[in-house]
Amino acid sequence: MRTKRIFDFFTSFLGLLIIWPLCLVIALAIKIKMPGPVFFTQKRVGRHGKLFTIIKFRTMVLNHNGGTISVRGDSRITSLGSWLRKYKLDELPELWNVLKGEMSLVGPRPDVPGYADMLIGEDQKILQMRPGITGPASLKYFNEEDILAEQDDPIEYANKIIYPDKIRINLAYQKNRTFWMDIKIIFYTIFRNDSNIAMTLILVGCGDI
Repeated sequence: MRTKRIFDFFTSFLGLLIIWPLCLVIALAIKIKMPGPVFFTQKRVGRHGKLFTIIKFRTMVLNHNGGTISVRGDSRITSLGSWLRKYKLDELPELWNVLKGEMSLVGPRPDVPGYADMLIGEDQKILQMRPGITGPASLKYFNEEDILAEQDDPIEYANKIIYPDKIRINLAYQKNRTFWMDIKIIFYTIFRNDSNIAMTLILVGCGDI
């Protein structure tokens, strides 16, 4: 989808030009409130299974011993980090990954290698796409940390309920995606509410939420 890549490139370029003052403020706040590096980097699985380094604003304390799943109230997440996560501001640096062609504005969220290894058979079609900053599955589970906080076993719920559902939604998106669908998903992500989440899932052929 050449149109998608051109759109991603110019939108991420313009986005970085526009938001750099906000990014500077966030970076300074992290330096003051959370001594240590400003950015969090991690290897993620991208298109065709190729590893790349995702970049985000750091939201957790240094040298923590925890897994890849986080829940609301997680002790690893700082107060500033919690605020950044709430408004998805920690993901702004990912526009650099989009500009480089490692990610797209819209697509499945990039998994760590362990989760990506769980994709077998038809599910591997998800890896034909560039991972995205947002997408239909991300929109449905925008409050995933809150959902997990309500479970007796957050890890089991994430692995057995949420992750398979994300695969189902991402496969439907992979099959039905269009450029105009991506535009609508971006719009619905910015102006997020229950009706927009439902509309996004209808667009990709997953009408039930």
